[in-house]
Amino acid sequence: MFDWKSPREWKRLFRYYQAGVINMAFGYGLFALFVWAGMDMYVAQIVSHVLGVAFNYFTYSRYTFAGQPGSRMRFILSYVGNYVLNLATLALVATVVESPYVAGLIATIFVSVVNFFVLKRLVFSEKSA
Repeated sequence: MFDWKSPREWKRLFRYYQAGVINMAFGYGLFALFVWAGMDMYVAQIVSHVLGVAFNYFTYSRYTFAGQPGSRMRFILSYVGNYVLNLATLALVATVVESPYVAGLIATIFVSVVNFFVLKRLVFSEKSA
C-alpha cells in the first residue's frame, strides 16, 4: 500500500499534501464563504465539494500524480465516496463540536488521509488506465 522506505513514495505523499493544502484552502474557503453568506452547512458542504472536485482533479493529475495514467471516471467515483465519507464525518463531528467551521475543517482533514490512498491505489495507478 505504502512503501515506507521509498523516497519516491514520500515525495508523492509530500506533493499530495502540498496540493492538498491548496485544494483544502479552495474547498474550505468556499464552504466558509457559503456558510458566512447564510447557506445551510450541509448545502454549503455539497456545493463546495462539487466545485472542489474539478479543481482537485487538475492539481492531483498534473502535480501529485503527474506522468501516471489516471481515470477521470474513477476520480469522479472516488469523490462520490469522498463526499459520503465527508458528510458522515461532518455530521458526526457536528454532534460534538458546535462550530460548523471547526466541524468542516476536522472532517476535511480526516477525509484527506483516506483520499490519498484511494487516489494512489484506484485512480492514478497502472491498473486505472
